[in-house]
Amino acid sequence: MMAAAWRWLGLLLLWGGSRAAAPPQDAEFTFLLPAGRRECFYQGAPANGSMEAEFQVIGGAGLDVDFSLESPSGVLLINEYRKSDGVHTIEPTEAGDYKLCFDNSFSTISEKLVFFELIFDSPQEDEDNWAEVVEPEEMLDMKIEDIKESIETMKTRLERSIQMQTLLRAFEARDRNLQESNLGRVNFWSAVNLGVLVVVAFLQVYLLKSLFEDKRQVRT
Repeated sequence: MMAAAWRWLGLLLLWGGSRAAAPPQDAEFTFLLPAGRRECFYQGAPANGSMEAEFQVIGGAGLDVDFSLESPSGVLLINEYRKSDGVHTIEPTEAGDYKLCFDNSFSTISEKLVFFELIFDSPQEDEDNWAEVVEPEEMLDMKIEDIKESIETMKTRLERSIQMQTLLRAFEARDRNLQESNLGRVNFWSAVNLGVLVVVAFLQVYLLKSLFEDKRQVRT
């Protein structure tokens, strides 16, 4: 029930950008993938744009999952097996809904905590028209194109910085989960070894004591 709620929440977040008239917005989502299950998400994209899909398994035994990506026309673009992370770019994009699937059916016990992010770069169709309206004819010292180029460069760098920070947070969460899992294993086996040592010590004391006992029967 909890996994289904996470899945529907993810669909609402992703579909919200794909059904609107405006270009889709960048989105990130973390969900719990149960053992033996396969979950799929749909995201709309405009034509002739760019879509970058990143995923990271940040929790669960093995830290791996199967990943596939299908185009709106049903073509299988990416199909990976037992991967802990991946970065894929689709350019140019095809208009319609892309299908992203995460498969954990190979695991019968362990559930996986999966983080993924979608980054879009929509084509700027009316960029030249905007420049023609705003720029006066040969009366500006600095061209509008130079200002626009500087703004676009800054925007691209800021988006890349945000993307790298998000990816680093995902790596940090995965490493933390891995360290906590290793700590639990170390504590468990330490307790087992301590128990074995205590049992062996008692057995040694018992055997030594039995060697010095006089078992001869005394007759009077």
